[in-house]
Amino acid sequence: MRLGLDDERRVKSLSPSALVVRRFMRNRLAIVGSVIIIAMFLFAFLGGIVTPYGEAQLFTKDTPVVRDFAHATYSGDISVISAEGKPLSATVRGALVAAIKKGENLTSSGGVSYGIASVGENSWVIGELQVFATGRKIGNSCRFTPVEGARADGALLEEAEKAVLAGESEFEFNGELYMALLNGKNYELSAANESGLASRLLAQPIEPGFKADYLTLLAMENAIADGKTSFQTAGGEQADVYDIRENNGSYIISQGGADKFLASSLVVQAVQTDIIISIPFRDAIESAMQSGAKSFYFEGKDYVLQAENGNYQIKTEQITHVVSMYERPSAAHWLGTDGNGMDVVTRLMYGGRVSLMVGFIVVLISIIIGVILGGLSGYFGGWVDAVIMRAVDIFNCIPSIPLYLIVGAVMEGNKVDTHARIYVLMFMMGALTWTGVARIVRGQILSLREQEFMIAAEATGLPVRRRIFRHLVPNVIPQLIVIATMNLGDVILAESTLSFLGLGVKYPLASWGNILYSVNDMHVMTNYLYCWIPAGFLILITVLGFNFVGDGLRDAFDPRMKR
Repeated sequence: MRLGLDDERRVKSLSPSALVVRRFMRNRLAIVGSVIIIAMFLFAFLGGIVTPYGEAQLFTKDTPVVRDFAHATYSGDISVISAEGKPLSATVRGALVAAIKKGENLTSSGGVSYGIASVGENSWVIGELQVFATGRKIGNSCRFTPVEGARADGALLEEAEKAVLAGESEFEFNGELYMALLNGKNYELSAANESGLASRLLAQPIEPGFKADYLTLLAMENAIADGKTSFQTAGGEQADVYDIRENNGSYIISQGGADKFLASSLVVQAVQTDIIISIPFRDAIESAMQSGAKSFYFEGKDYVLQAENGNYQIKTEQITHVVSMYERPSAAHWLGTDGNGMDVVTRLMYGGRVSLMVGFIVVLISIIIGVILGGLSGYFGGWVDAVIMRAVDIFNCIPSIPLYLIVGAVMEGNKVDTHARIYVLMFMMGALTWTGVARIVRGQILSLREQEFMIAAEATGLPVRRRIFRHLVPNVIPQLIVIATMNLGDVILAESTLSFLGLGVKYPLASWGNILYSVNDMHVMTNYLYCWIPAGFLILITVLGFNFVGDGLRDAFDPRMKR
């Protein structure tokens, strides 16, 4: 469209700045880019103020989840309980269990002999042996003689002979326990230094906090073996009295009408250690196990029973406080929540702040370094130009990605604060990207320093600093503005790439790059598009907007550029 005579006069009357603005406003793509950039700034900085959520605010919810409640199994193993003050090592326990399973009544471990005397079908008393007499049973008689160097009461030996003839392996004499155990063809009489108890019945608490000690368990085993319904621990008038009642092959031990613990080969243990399994619930579990049922009902709740290699897992639906991971878009969360249970929109807002801030600061650092070094190089020339240009060549040869990897690993190892990582990242990116600015500034100043206005400035005696930064650099500002606008998009892409690789902004701080990095699983990428597509879209339109503005500024500053 041709301008009329009046329009041409009006255009010629405008100042250079007004002409630049006029040319810029006529570029539709530049206007679109400006709108995009303004919208991104409002979204990132104003949106972060308006949103009711925090950058790293975690959202949770209560939801019913089928979880393990308890484990049950029939214990075929034999457990060994040490007597008070006489600990048995794991090696000794293993030797004792092996001997019991073989039906042996003698075993040794670590140079010490142990005797095993049966109390009932499921329990055995263990004693550390001190042999002082030997004997042999011939027909209906048996006679013990003391071993060399030992002395024995005749009445004790007679009592031992009676025990052997009666088929008993242990007996008491004057309140002490003795064992007469067959070793080969001879019987060995020993004073049993009682060391522990082995049993197939495991003690499981019913009353919270109650724990049965060795003497209680020993008295219980003796009472069960004798068919008694009660027992008392040693202690005379201070002895504790317990009652025994059988329940489906198990034994419930109570005191004063209150159930204390259960002795059973069926072990039922809750997943949460503070939960005590009640007797009715145990009975329901055992009934389901014996009937082969896969589920059962108890006190208003359904339970699932899963068997695996003789072990049973009891599962039930429990209300669980969980993180709202990958929640679908809703009125509360417009773009849903991410894998950490955080609002995606809020993370995008705060992430935009970081990405834009990194872009502007990196470009500012690179321009400051580039203008100073490029200005000095272009003005002075000679050896100054040679030194600075060789420095440019060296910096251009530095492999940036390996350097970022090394610095990132060092900061990770030293647990550098997340905010400090951002500052290091910005400084490194700025220090590695100034070379392009320096080359352009140098080239412009080489052509400007020989013009008339610079000869006049030198003739007036202006200092070098003023000539460079007051007269030369301002003439390069249009090119710098275009370069900065173009580089902003490149820096945002670079920061996003580094954060995506885990080298940039770290969690819990957000940037558009590490929002994409959090979606590094194919399942998440294909099923939760709302978690990563918005971040990629914002990076795309922001970089596109800066490129549109850069193109528009280039056309506006250079009137020879025509479209």
